[in-house]
Amino acid sequence: MFSADLKRGSIELLILSVLRERARHGYEIGKLLEELSGGQLEFRVSTLYSVLYRMEKRGWIKGRWVERKGERRRCYYTLTGKGREVEVRQRQEWKAFSAMVNQVIGVSHA
Repeated sequence: MFSADLKRGSIELLILSVLRERARHGYEIGKLLEELSGGQLEFRVSTLYSVLYRMEKRGWIKGRWVERKGERRRCYYTLTGKGREVEVRQRQEWKAFSAMVNQVIGVSHA
């Protein structure tokens, strides 16, 4: 439904937001984003994991491999202190940006 450019420009904020509550593994992150968006957001596994890798490399998230009996090994991601700061900053930027876009295109909030 949404263009790849729109999704690409917001995926990091979306991931940081769902990790704010607790650690999650990659598949769970993808499914949660799909669920919270009412099925309007879907990300290919390869796209999601490349973004997670990039975010981990930047120090925004930390991955930890967990093995549980009867389950496959999974990497759970948590926010770092730096990631929390980035999430707050990106959230503020998103609110300001979306308000400006709405103003320019003539969308008003009742």
